[in-house]
Amino acid sequence: LADVFMAKAEGRSHIPFRNSKLTHLMEPCLNGQGKTLMVVNVGPEAEHAHESLCSLRFASQVSQCNTGGKPKRCVRPARANAASGAGRQAGAEKTARRK
Repeated sequence: LADVFMAKAEGRSHIPFRNSKLTHLMEPCLNGQGKTLMVVNVGPEAEHAHESLCSLRFASQVSQCNTGGKPKRCVRPARANAASGAGRQAGAEKTARRK
């Protein structure tokens, strides 16, 4: 899978979809107008640091490639202050309704 994303990111003329059964089966999705979503599981424990780092590096590599679908959308992370403030406000409204 990494070879396919590397070849697509570099704009090579040959994409090695037949290097594995997985990429061979995914060829229509990765080469056409399909949407691609990368989900990365990152563990906070020190014993999983190597695996998390490898996953993040792979996700970074995947984000550089174009599968031919819709243009990329920039997703900004939610601010922690805004999320916690909204939760406190909702809690205060519930308390006010009970009285």
